[in-house]
Amino acid sequence: MIHLIGDLQGCCDAFDRLLAELGFSPSRDRIVVLGDLVNRGPASLQVLRRLRAFDGAATCLLGNHDLHLLVVAAGLRRPHRSDTLGEILDARDREAWLSWLRAQPLAVEESGWLCVHAGVPPQWTREDTLRLAAEVHELVRGPEFAAFLPRMYGDEPSRWSESLQGEERWRFIINALTRMRYCSPNGELEFASKETQAPPGYLPWFEVPGRATRGEPIAFGHWSALGLIDRPDLLGLDTGCVWGRQLTAVRVDGGRREIVQIRCPEMLPLIAG
Repeated sequence: MIHLIGDLQGCCDAFDRLLAELGFSPSRDRIVVLGDLVNRGPASLQVLRRLRAFDGAATCLLGNHDLHLLVVAAGLRRPHRSDTLGEILDARDREAWLSWLRAQPLAVEESGWLCVHAGVPPQWTREDTLRLAAEVHELVRGPEFAAFLPRMYGDEPSRWSESLQGEERWRFIINALTRMRYCSPNGELEFASKETQAPPGYLPWFEVPGRATRGEPIAFGHWSALGLIDRPDLLGLDTGCVWGRQLTAVRVDGGRREIVQIRCPEMLPLIAG
């Protein structure tokens, strides 16, 4: 069986219970986790241990919280008050975990589904998305990443052009794949809004008329305010586990789609505190 799983964000207990509910066996099954493996939940290091132990049975996308860990680990930003990254940062083998994280992709195709953490700009086709994600994957894994990391953050350029080069090109690709929620009909990205009320002139990226991937099956996480989206060609799987709601998996191989959700009430005391 092959399942796509929404944002874990360090919620290892819920992850373990979800895997048990699925009857997951790494010798037989595969999972794709749609990014944000770590942070805000109580057990980020344990999540990484679980995932690495599954080896080829688990594909893990990079999300914005995972990139945030790399920036904090490099000393380029101070941890946020809500961060729960200390166990990784203080681990004796932290460099091994950071290297493992850097080796994870930003987009994959699984059982006909294009899987990303955040979204796909309206100008990109499926092929563009996989090509450009692979381009940045090589950057993140390689020696140029350390020089780029201090300049990774920023909201510009806000619109894609194939003529973009170097840092601007890489920044846009990372922003699109790990941060985007809203964009304009002409593909300009907007990053200030996180909830479900679109700012004037913008739409959820997947509602833009005429986007190049319309009709292509796409699965994404990142946008917990939306809850579960279950459409024939769209799966939104960040269902807010870290906010005390659910952790969601969807089986995508075979015929009938199967959705499995685990409630995460153990996170509520942490949120209240």
